[in-house]
Amino acid sequence: MGKLFTLRRIHGWLLIAGLSIVAALAMPGTDARANPATWKFEWTKTDFSRHSVKFDEIMSGGPGKDGIPAIDKPRFVPIQEMTTKKWIGDTEPVISVEIAGDRRAYPLRLLIWHEIVNDTVGGVPVTVTYCPLCNSAIVFDRRIAGRILDFGTTGKLRNSDLVMYDRQTESWWQQFMGEAIIGDMTGTRLKMLPARVESFARFRDRAPDGKVLVPTGDVRRNYGANPYRGYDTSARPFLYGGEMPKGIKPLAYVLAIGDHAWSLDLLRREKRIEFGKLVISWTPGQNSALDHYRIGQGRDIGNIVVQRRTANGMVDAVHDLTFAFVFHAFRPGGTLHK
Repeated sequence: MGKLFTLRRIHGWLLIAGLSIVAALAMPGTDARANPATWKFEWTKTDFSRHSVKFDEIMSGGPGKDGIPAIDKPRFVPIQEMTTKKWIGDTEPVISVEIAGDRRAYPLRLLIWHEIVNDTVGGVPVTVTYCPLCNSAIVFDRRIAGRILDFGTTGKLRNSDLVMYDRQTESWWQQFMGEAIIGDMTGTRLKMLPARVESFARFRDRAPDGKVLVPTGDVRRNYGANPYRGYDTSARPFLYGGEMPKGIKPLAYVLAIGDHAWSLDLLRREKRIEFGKLVISWTPGQNSALDHYRIGQGRDIGNIVVQRRTANGMVDAVHDLTFAFVFHAFRPGGTLHK
């Protein structure tokens, strides 16, 4: 990936996790793979005898357990107040969720530093997640068999993707798949909920009664800054040793829906694609969160809406704008439309 990008990411780690100097100076070429024998000292409740993936596929991302702190007590303000304060730019990206008329936006200027928000929307316990190294924004229903789980960050990666854990069993979960891969919950999958990543202005215009997540007063984090500057135009992904996709750049954006994905270049060119009951549309006006040092100045990658035709009309469908290497790693038999 190169030392320049690594130093930038290490700077972000130091701000958010207070890592030691020795750990922070680790460079590519060192063995970043985590040692399962040492995991047990930090993860005393995790049942490592149960797992669905090979341990050597999991790598240390740098921070330790909860080194990137989830937001457990989210604070929101009405959309009108956000518009007055101008705290967020019109074209900055937010993850928007709507359940039972409760409409909320989670700005990536916060999620890039926290990665997980445990919340309740419209009476439904949810976990809003964002993995910067995969640009994967996925919202989950955090109820499993009548039990409500709370999630945090392990500090580990698999295929460069966030490995979460639930605080109830300390099982480890793959964010991109929503599946437990280590511990008591191994094999269990969380339900993914429809959500959009859209510009703040688009959310404001369609949800004038909405609410926006705001900082809780943590001054150690430079909200609005991107500690992964230039990542989405890099030649290779960071902390990834898997096979690269063919015929497309590894860090090219793709829209993933199950076993199918569409390149962002294709969506930008076509503007609208119909696939079975799915209707996919693209419009300009949203910053990349992983381009410029300031998220609000990132290049325009546009807004994507995915809806499904039903007997009751059009409804939002689960999807994820991620990178080509991520789709290839987790959906090796999938179809990529370019």
